[in-house]
Amino acid sequence: MTPEDAELVAAARELARTRCRGEDHTVAALVRARDGRTVPGVNVYHFTGGPCAELVALGAAVAAGVAELDTIVAVGYAGRGVLPPCGRCRQVLLDLHPDIRVIVPAGEGLLRTVPVTELLPTSYAGSALRPDSG
Repeated sequence: MTPEDAELVAAARELARTRCRGEDHTVAALVRARDGRTVPGVNVYHFTGGPCAELVALGAAVAAGVAELDTIVAVGYAGRGVLPPCGRCRQVLLDLHPDIRVIVPAGEGLLRTVPVTELLPTSYAGSALRPDSG
């Protein structure tokens, strides 16, 4: 992890501490753009389903005009620490930002930054499903 990655984790922890309360919002995510800007997101839990914090952050980035994303991290509230993205988020990250790096737990309190492709090593990109993809 780089010093910038450590700063991103610290900011995501603070976001989780200050914005995630109760059962409706339990995970915070921060995504960093290639130009250094960061965009926050929190999950929206509802019994019918709801978006993960990573997906909310991706949508917020688009709304803010931030297109080229570099790194993303998710942190659980109540001291749960850095969380790896779920399978759906991994696929969305791969499809929309195939070069993004993801900060994940590495055991015994350690963290590491990996390319999203490492989280889905034998995956396919969603573009492969389109008829015009050749």
